Amino acid sequence: MDTNARAAVEVAEEQRGYASDKEAYLRRLKRIEGQVRGIARMVDEDKYCIDVLTQVSAVTKALHAVSLGLVQDHISHCVVSAAREAEEAGDPSIVDTKVQEATDAIGRLLR
Repeated sequence: MDTNARAAVEVAEEQRGYASDKEAYLRRLKRIEGQVRGIARMVDEDKYCIDVLTQVSAVTKALHAVSLGLVQDHISHCVVSAAREAEEAGDPSIVDTKVQEATDAIGRLLR
């Protein structure tokens, strides 16, 4: 691998897969944080159980959407980069590690 290509790989490795969407993720998480505070306020104000549960469901779905986006970013950035690195190095264990990380993360989301 030439020096320029190696430098590009090193820069890509320093960035996270979600780096290009970081601001969008932060906005979504701040919105979710506000929703959670709203749920706490609803409980404090003795709101109807079903209304509270409806809001909990909305927060859960919002968190799942963030999670799925992060999984997609991990696969499209980290796993793909590892596959390129594994091919160049002739070491398939490099990509196996990243695939296992993604599999474990998905497993945690499904629990």
